[in-house]
Amino acid sequence: MRNRFGKIVGLVMVGAMAVGGLTACTDDDADVVNQNIAKDADNFKVNRRTVFINGITDKYLLVVEGFCSIETDNPNRWAVTCKVGDGFKRHFMGKAANVTMISEQIDSANVSPNHYKVVYKPSTVIPDVEIR
Repeated sequence: MRNRFGKIVGLVMVGAMAVGGLTACTDDDADVVNQNIAKDADNFKVNRRTVFINGITDKYLLVVEGFCSIETDNPNRWAVTCKVGDGFKRHFMGKAANVTMISEQIDSANVSPNHYKVVYKPSTVIPDVEIR
């Protein structure tokens, strides 16, 4: 009787851990949506307005609007790359203690809260060779 009870308790515990493990793997809908919007923005599909403001004078230093990707990897500067027609424009702003960057998404993005977006670009495998 005692051995049977131990097996039942063991199976219940293993089942509970399995269910707990599965729920730990799921992301919130907001996390999935945020990642999907970030991917769309990096692929120039999100219309944004990015404003750099001088915190001392309250004046706008630079306003960039359009289908833009924002890079904040470098601790000393921000880079905003925008798609303009068939080409691209890149804007830089040096980061300082009195400069603030605000980026606003102008249009809504149609992304899934249930599935991560995966983007394959076969053209990136083939290098762009320039001969001088």
